[in-house]
Amino acid sequence: MSLIAFLVLFPLLAAALLLVLRDDKARSVVTYVSAALIAFAAILLAVTYLGAGVTYFNLPSDAADEAVSIIALLVDIALAVYIIAKSAKYRKWLPLVLALIQAPLVAVFELTKAGSIPVDFGFYIDNLSIIMALIIGIIGSGICVYAVGYMRDHAAHLKEGEKDRRPVFFALMFTFLSAMFLLVFANNLMWMFTAWEITTVCSFALIGYTRTEEAINNSFRQIWMNLIGGLAFAAAIVLIGMQQSVLELDKVINLGIGGGIMLLPIACLGLAACTKAAQSPFHSWLLGAMVAPTPTSALLHSSTMVKAGVFLLIKLAPCLGFNAPGIMIMIVGGFTFLMCSCMAISQSNAKRVLAYSTIANLGLITACAGVGTPAAIWAAIFLLIFHACAKSLLFLCVGTAEHHIGSRNIEDMDYLFERMPNLARFMLLGILVMFIAPFGMLVSKWAAFTSFIESGNLLLILFLAFGSAATFFFWAKWMGKLVTCCGNKQVIEGSIHKPEWVSIGLMAALASLCSVLFPIISKGVVVPYIGYVLASHSTGFYAQAIAAISADNLWLVAILALFTAVVMLGLPKAGSNDELDVYLAGANVDNDGRLFKNSFGQPMAYTQRNWYLEGFFGEARLDKPTVAISLAVFVFGIFAAMLIGGGF
Repeated sequence: MSLIAFLVLFPLLAAALLLVLRDDKARSVVTYVSAALIAFAAILLAVTYLGAGVTYFNLPSDAADEAVSIIALLVDIALAVYIIAKSAKYRKWLPLVLALIQAPLVAVFELTKAGSIPVDFGFYIDNLSIIMALIIGIIGSGICVYAVGYMRDHAAHLKEGEKDRRPVFFALMFTFLSAMFLLVFANNLMWMFTAWEITTVCSFALIGYTRTEEAINNSFRQIWMNLIGGLAFAAAIVLIGMQQSVLELDKVINLGIGGGIMLLPIACLGLAACTKAAQSPFHSWLLGAMVAPTPTSALLHSSTMVKAGVFLLIKLAPCLGFNAPGIMIMIVGGFTFLMCSCMAISQSNAKRVLAYSTIANLGLITACAGVGTPAAIWAAIFLLIFHACAKSLLFLCVGTAEHHIGSRNIEDMDYLFERMPNLARFMLLGILVMFIAPFGMLVSKWAAFTSFIESGNLLLILFLAFGSAATFFFWAKWMGKLVTCCGNKQVIEGSIHKPEWVSIGLMAALASLCSVLFPIISKGVVVPYIGYVLASHSTGFYAQAIAAISADNLWLVAILALFTAVVMLGLPKAGSNDELDVYLAGANVDNDGRLFKNSFGQPMAYTQRNWYLEGFFGEARLDKPTVAISLAVFVFGIFAAMLIGGGF
């Protein structure tokens, strides 16, 4: 219990200290020390509890439980007041109305019913929560370290008279970590809901950090969409509490496996998770988050916020499958994967490509959770792990590149291997991890494909097949920009701050290590988790869970991943005497100017630009149909859950 308390409370202490610090050096020291302690505590927790099954905890006394519940309620009310005040200030009425509905619902339930419902265990630790704790504690803390250097450059570009708001920024980052730790350890749904809403409000504040008109509009889009999810979460808690007199997540899952009257609450929790995971029709809030500073984007995409959504879906997976909530979630997830992968093709903005890719991969995790079979859950957990590592690496690389080349456009990344050779290697490694064997993301997708075939769901198979083809297209285009058009350009990466290099190197090491340790993580962490969650599948489960990927093949993948990572990151840089003229498919006229003689003997300039096919895959063409179809699936799914479960 002491480790859980430390991981939840210490980031809050760091946030409070960072909020009052104005000196940059002091802020840096506090950030470094706090990040290191959080990462160490997360690793210590993993070492202590891995292999222990599920370990439950409670506070020392009933009075302590009651005190925490009161604090949670006060936090819920304070968050609602904050949202209402901000909405009134900027005349945004939808979030104001949603907050006015949600806050009284939670408060009345807490004061009238929740106190009489016994809660045996308020906290728990299992292998999935340990995986999440490592992602939050290592990747999340690493992003906070990266932010020290990045935000120093960001502050240097402030206009005269603009206030340096870095204390608020770093305080929000560490508060985010605290809320995520509480969310993944809380077994009490009321406490989990409080953490859920804290992540929503922190995200709102971080997206609107720059206070530009675009940032404010995007932050309010995020808040109203996630308030819909929060309202669905609150409704699920009230339904479960009133019907079953239960407030513990583990008991809810056990009740949900039987279906019946639990179908509607499970569907509501699924809707809440999908809004948090930015699944269509709620995906636009995550695209709007790209206006925030890069550390915010990396934190939202890799270790917090959206991961909270898929974490809850994976926890609920035993309750899903071919019932109303399961079908709703698997179709929404698969369809989001397909459509957002296609829309990513039309994007030249690197951060927007990463955003669409994030939504798409979260869709695949969502679909796997919806299927709910052992193999699908296995694939979902590994997709979550590899996505967290690779996406954090790519976001940090893009943010650093943008600060030094003045653009986040992929078409401006010519010569990146010459101008920023080390950064280009890290960026290329991140792309490889996302879509090419032997790295774990593609292997996990293959496991997802196998699980979809075993489930007999032809629609999901089509979604994955065509979505994966689109994925290959947009990643290959970006990779092509990085590995071609080399020239004799000046290296400009010498001014990158050391904290940025440390964080980027950490993410690269994690992405590589997870692929190298794939078989060990599978056998020692993921398979045991699914074994005790789905006890009926425990006999011979290992073979069933990875029928398409034998243990020998996993070790082969690990060896190849190690070799590829060493080649990518370990080869010495070429010396100045190794430079050669660039081959331009003809006799060179001017190598530096990229002029060559074409087949008619005329000088021609060499240019390279990717195809974006806006007419086929542009947002204007695909976004509205995507939103309409996904919304229809949610409406049908909730309505079906009400009818079948007796919600009327």
